[in-house]
Amino acid sequence: MQFTSLIFIMFFLIISTIYFIIPNKYRWFWLLICSYLFYMSSDPKYVIFIAASTIIIYFSGLLIENANKISNEKKSIQIKKILVIASISSNLGILFLFKYYNFFNTSLARVLNIFGISIHMPTFRYLLPLGISFYTLQALSYIIDVYRKDVVAEKNLGKLALFVSFFPQVVAGPIEKSKNMLHQFDEKHVFDYYRVKNGLLLMLWGTFVKIVVSDRLAILVNTVYDNPNNYKGFSILIATVFFTFQIYLDFMSYSDIARGAAEVLGFNITNNFKQPYLANSIKEFWSRWHISLTSWFKDYLYFPLGGNRRGKLRTYYNIMIIFLVSGLWHGATFNFIIWGGLHGFYQIAAYLLKPLKDKAITTFKIRTKAFSFKFFQVLITFMLVNFAWIFFKAKSFLSAITLIKNSFYFNPWTLLDGSIFKLGLDSKDFLVAIVGIVLVIIVDLIHRKRNLRILLSKQNIIFRWTTYIVVVLIILVLGMYGPGYSMQQFIYSQF
Repeated sequence: MQFTSLIFIMFFLIISTIYFIIPNKYRWFWLLICSYLFYMSSDPKYVIFIAASTIIIYFSGLLIENANKISNEKKSIQIKKILVIASISSNLGILFLFKYYNFFNTSLARVLNIFGISIHMPTFRYLLPLGISFYTLQALSYIIDVYRKDVVAEKNLGKLALFVSFFPQVVAGPIEKSKNMLHQFDEKHVFDYYRVKNGLLLMLWGTFVKIVVSDRLAILVNTVYDNPNNYKGFSILIATVFFTFQIYLDFMSYSDIARGAAEVLGFNITNNFKQPYLANSIKEFWSRWHISLTSWFKDYLYFPLGGNRRGKLRTYYNIMIIFLVSGLWHGATFNFIIWGGLHGFYQIAAYLLKPLKDKAITTFKIRTKAFSFKFFQVLITFMLVNFAWIFFKAKSFLSAITLIKNSFYFNPWTLLDGSIFKLGLDSKDFLVAIVGIVLVIIVDLIHRKRNLRILLSKQNIIFRWTTYIVVVLIILVLGMYGPGYSMQQFIYSQF
């Protein structure tokens, strides 16, 4: 069930109406039913795996808490370690089977073939369950939090199941930690007009960004990236820049709709993005991009590995491990691993080059607070991120190399002879795409200082409702749907 579909709008309207009518003590159960119906709308048979994941962490959590009561501390710690390892292994085993088995199977066969050893391993031919990467990490956060005593084990299986499957975020996050989310299912959420209005505005903005801008960019991007041998120079550069914005707007729009839907119902979930393309370094970029995933890896992998507490070399090692795992989490191909590795390399290089950078700043008396310096930093960061996205989007490593190689064949007349309007978007749609990108940048710049929803709420009623109606009309008139177009799936729902 796509967030931007009419079916979801009706589904959400029914959910929220009944939610505020029924007594508070039954609301969590209503949300659980709706969340499972939402998840099953894609493919009912895969609900068994999200249910299995929930049951595993439920009983593991109870057993870990019981182990805390054992008087023999050494025995208690041993039992808890066994339980948490078993729970994590079980959940990761399900994820591995569906997402990584064929990848590692094929990779192993290729390596052995180099040494003249030929093996045949059976392949796993089932589709990847929707949102499995997201709800698996969310489930793991719970069991680790119980082990660390950050939360008490949830006694209500249904509420834990709701935490894992909560419909606004189950498909593509944000990834919530149990200590931030579980308690909200016990709170009373009364109907509040301003909160509901703000939630709906966030959903409206997300829908606008997805249907009008992101899906329009996708047409040009797919045209070029699906046929890398057929395009050169500016065509590839334009497609790459468009993808840089497409993936941001696509994922940001999903997160905004999820946050808005949760806000309508009274829940607060993580803001996944804070103007990432305005970051002045790769490190800052990752503090603004996919914030819930960055936070998850930081809390549950980077710090347990030692973080930056064991010397520079170990810090660099930990950074690279985090980003390689992050790349692999996104997808079971070498392209995603390379993408993650590039971001790890960027951060390590920044640490290594910092003394030279500081010396250059001192020697040439560079004013670091000047707009020109900050703009240069943002531009360099954007270019590095933009280059890495090539590997993320390309269908294979060879395709990525072809795109990079062909991007150097410049023909300056491409920008003037109308060639760019033969990449899937005519001149009008191309202009709408550019205006859409500029609009999002302006909104991001405003959000650095002010909350746009609060700013809008302070305007008079005529201006507010004119704005709402204009946005709806733009979606209806300029949205990429209808004959000739297919509704684009949210990119991160594939992971």
